[in-house]
Amino acid sequence: MSKFVDFSPTLMRPKYVWELPVRYYHWINAISIAVLAATGFVIANPPAIQSAADASQSYWFGWIRFVHFAFAYVFLINFLVRIYWGFAGNRYADWRNYIPYSKQHWRDMWEVIKIDIFQVKNAENPRLGHNALASFTYFMVFIAFAIQVFTGFGLYAASSNSWFASLFRWVPGIFGGDMTTRYVHHWMMWFFILFALIHIYLVAYHDYIERNGIVSSMIGGWKFINKDKVEQELEFEIKKKKNKAK
Repeated sequence: MSKFVDFSPTLMRPKYVWELPVRYYHWINAISIAVLAATGFVIANPPAIQSAADASQSYWFGWIRFVHFAFAYVFLINFLVRIYWGFAGNRYADWRNYIPYSKQHWRDMWEVIKIDIFQVKNAENPRLGHNALASFTYFMVFIAFAIQVFTGFGLYAASSNSWFASLFRWVPGIFGGDMTTRYVHHWMMWFFILFALIHIYLVAYHDYIERNGIVSSMIGGWKFINKDKVEQELEFEIKKKKNKAK
């Protein structure tokens, strides 16, 4: 029989989890990926639009490219800020959460897999921040972000006079030329689209079964924790501070 957690409001306590930089990162990243995917798809498969208007009034494809490149910079800066906040933020944003270097992390991931895939258990998430599987998935997504940045700016370098873009001129050579680099960049776009669909589903699913404010927490920053685990959370924070002080 599934183990259900009592989510009565009288047993739940609010806990501030996601700081403002993390929430800004999430939504800026979501908007950037949506714009980059839409404009990138048009760049890869431009529609044949015939117009009798003056050429100066028909520079729509140039604007598509401009928007794509502008949001590429937004995406990159936002990504770098998130990496920095992995060192400067609270323990829920800490970069160590995303790398499964302990046996406990792998055990927690298996617990989440049983919930998400096999649906054989309905238990409380042992982590108040991202669950173990989500943390590891985001780590892999961060690697995908880096690949997308390098391939994108590597392609952009060929047509740009920007000193920053020129730093990536060597990237196509690593992938065997512009064509292969373009394919990698294009298929990574579909990876992000697929990830976004799965991400939205799982967030809604866990919000329903855990009832701890997963969806609203990325807006206000607050989650809810069972009152029996409040002391456990405090002990964990004290232990973390002691380890950092060593």
